[in-house]
Amino acid sequence: MKIQFPLVALIFSALALGVVTQGMAQSNDGKVALHVTPKQAYVWVDGRAISEASKHHSLSLSAGDHKIEFANYGYAPETRNVTIVAGKTQALDVTLQPVSGSVSGPFGAISVEHAERDAVLLNGKTPPYFVGHGDEFNNSWLWKQELVVPPGTYQVAVQRGDKDAWSGSVDVAANKRVVIDVPKGVRKTVEWPRGSKLTSVPRFTVGTASATVAVAKPTAQLSSTVAQINCGDSSQLKWTTTDAPGVQISNVGAVAASGDQSVQPKQNTTYELTATGPGGTATSTATVNINNAIQANLQLSPAEVHYRRIGDKVVQDESSALTWSASNAANVSIDQFGSVDASGSRPLQITPKQTTPGKVDETINYTLTATNGCGGTETRTAALHITGAIENPELVMSRSVYFPTNRPHNLKSDAALLPSEQDALKTLAESFKTYLTAVPDAHLVLGGHADKRGPASYNQSLSERRAELVRRFLVEQGIPEANLETHAYGKEENLTLDQVKQLLEQNPNLSAEERQKALAKIQTVVLANNRRVDIKLSTTGQESAKLYPFNSSDYEALVNRGKPLENAPLVNAAQKEQTKN
Repeated sequence: MKIQFPLVALIFSALALGVVTQGMAQSNDGKVALHVTPKQAYVWVDGRAISEASKHHSLSLSAGDHKIEFANYGYAPETRNVTIVAGKTQALDVTLQPVSGSVSGPFGAISVEHAERDAVLLNGKTPPYFVGHGDEFNNSWLWKQELVVPPGTYQVAVQRGDKDAWSGSVDVAANKRVVIDVPKGVRKTVEWPRGSKLTSVPRFTVGTASATVAVAKPTAQLSSTVAQINCGDSSQLKWTTTDAPGVQISNVGAVAASGDQSVQPKQNTTYELTATGPGGTATSTATVNINNAIQANLQLSPAEVHYRRIGDKVVQDESSALTWSASNAANVSIDQFGSVDASGSRPLQITPKQTTPGKVDETINYTLTATNGCGGTETRTAALHITGAIENPELVMSRSVYFPTNRPHNLKSDAALLPSEQDALKTLAESFKTYLTAVPDAHLVLGGHADKRGPASYNQSLSERRAELVRRFLVEQGIPEANLETHAYGKEENLTLDQVKQLLEQNPNLSAEERQKALAKIQTVVLANNRRVDIKLSTTGQESAKLYPFNSSDYEALVNRGKPLENAPLVNAAQKEQTKN
């Protein structure tokens, strides 16, 4: 280590940096009185390399804000922000904290010649990469002034002010010394036998005319708390480094020397921790794998429903429920509903697309699509089968209802409605109840008739009782009274002989022989066809068929012409009951 520093060079350097020593201050400058431990610490002002602190007990700086940095290898660097006031002096006391521990071999060495007190930095150009100044590394004779480093490749920068006096790449082998002549830019490698004898060296040692800086190689250790996660979940990265002012994690960025951080990768990712320091670079990796598979389920319960509509009235409308789930999914949608929660259930009211009458046989497909931000996708489809029918309202109309001669005698005479006629009305009642579900305001119009025998008034009352007896029976079968109405026509609308003959010809239930027998007693058959109640549907005008029950078990009772009141004058109801058969 040289004892004197050329004054001319110092003044030139100070002027170039805008820093003037005491006695040369400008009137608009202020001063900083430095008290730094250790005294060998190097000083930067606003990013410009000045010199070791022992050479500048007082700095003259322009008024305003300045950043002053202090570094000495083997100590933690410090930064001070100061505000300079013209004509004022402020004291700045700085004590750098030592870094404990020694550095183990193997070792190589670097010598720097003709750099005076220029700052020497390895693998970076900011104060944390400072290892010493040129006058500490320029003598390898009796007094050792040496920079001891682990074998490796180094980016060396020799800073003077805010410029590099020299910079370049240097390969250092074990037990070799690389000599850098800064003005000439020449590098050479020589034997360094001393290196083989060194096992553990303190980071920073200084004597009267000697100095040894032993640079430690950085260490790096990176791990993840969970090595495999589902898409959207997090893993925690944890890391530690030593001797590395520059620490980065790929896909994360610059980080502190040690710490932890949550990460949420979207694909399999290997994170690399890179710790860079004056002693080189250390790396460590940790991989977080992503499970992007989606587990999805879509079900219908039940998978088949039945539908029936008569006219505008739905008489059978079963429902189903759609249930779904999707794990490890960020977005879930069902085509008929749009976006939905990851799991849920929804009732379905089923309406077929078909609108026209006919058999219904349709399938509705529900498709679930689930995705996540890691490229995972899954679809599920559930098919709902709809069966049934759409029908026009239709009433299975029975034939007209027929009565024996002069029956009923009164409204309490239920026996006048013979079993064959009751059966016909029961069939009608069941059909009409179904019809009412589709057309609830429909009516059955019951029209009573009597044959031509007897006075008009008698036959009018008789036809009223017949219509009323049919009405009452239908009510007993479950037909609402409000949907029934009666009319009595007496003998005013009797079928003629020709009309009855035509009905015989059209009757599909008669054989040719039976038809001849009926024609043989046509007068009796005409009377029997006129003792009836016709039925008409109010909404469509559909009428009961005038189809006489020749083949019924009650035929003889129905067709017997009996002895009705003939040529009787108008009498009261009591006289009618006494005189009728």
